[in-house]
Amino acid sequence: MNSAPITTWEGAKAYFTFADQPGVLMVISALALAVCVGTIAAMIRHENACVRKANGA
Repeated sequence: MNSAPITTWEGAKAYFTFADQPGVLMVISALALAVCVGTIAAMIRHENACVRKANGA
């Protein structure tokens, strides 16, 4: 079942993909990794602070 409206790329003015630029893909992947790690680190700090507060420390 092919429901895509695009049947050919002929006549396309531009389409944006970074498949031929591994450097850009690496930068985007590194940024995504940094966001994920940063989110997890912030979550751990917050949870530890909540536990300390709940324990009266």
